[in-house]
Amino acid sequence: MELGPLDEEGLLAGAVQVPSPNCDERPGDAAVRLLVVHNISLPPGQFGGEAIVQLFSNTLDFAAHPYYEAIRDLKVSAHFLVRRGGELIQLVPCTKRAWHAGSSSLVGARAL
Repeated sequence: MELGPLDEEGLLAGAVQVPSPNCDERPGDAAVRLLVVHNISLPPGQFGGEAIVQLFSNTLDFAAHPYYEAIRDLKVSAHFLVRRGGELIQLVPCTKRAWHAGSSSLVGARAL
């Protein structure tokens, strides 16, 4: 997989595009200053499959696993998901703000 530049809309050439509705506009004065890498498995401890992409794109079948009922109300996303095999999926354009796991901060700087 060869990755190219970002286009004007913040989409990365070569990444698989799976749009998530869980994003909004960045504040006008918000500069990207930090890269956060999360890890996740769904259901917990089970790797592979489509559950993470489905969660981030609001298409998760909550009846597919008992754990999913506990996360039914989440509306979360990420800009990118790197699969264990190296495939890169883009869910949110880099020009927008993804809805991560919640409010956070680093060295006094609040994450937007």
